[in-house]
Amino acid sequence: MLEIIQKEPDMANEKNNLPGEKLQSAIDSTAMAVDRTVMAADRSLMAWVRTGLSLISFGFTIYKFLENSNKQLLAVSKIPVDISGPEVVGLFMVGMGVLSLIMGTIENVETIMRLRGRYEFTRTRYSLFMAAILTIFGIVIFLGIVFQVKGIR
Repeated sequence: MLEIIQKEPDMANEKNNLPGEKLQSAIDSTAMAVDRTVMAADRSLMAWVRTGLSLISFGFTIYKFLENSNKQLLAVSKIPVDISGPEVVGLFMVGMGVLSLIMGTIENVETIMRLRGRYEFTRTRYSLFMAAILTIFGIVIFLGIVFQVKGIR
């Protein structure tokens, strides 16, 4: 469980003069609520990461499959076949996957900053670190496809 320190004084407790046991129970309840909210934000980020990674991997698979199919058609028929539509679809899907990762990361950071505005807590952000690594990975794949499609070898 996280150790929570509320930044703003709780006026209800000052007016009601809760006994120590009830006050500690309220503090523990708040700490658990903040802990659940932080974990929910991390679960939401991981859902964004799953969606983004699925789009990136499926888009890259479409691109590579059709690139190889184009090479095989060229080898068999000796006639250049231009299949750029599926490459564009693959590029679009990878781009949407990267955008999904970026949007999920922004949403997560905003949620945590709102919580930190009211409560002090520490938590290691492994999910945020993983999202950042996968975003960089997606950008590299996206740029690789862009340079391949434009003919820059």
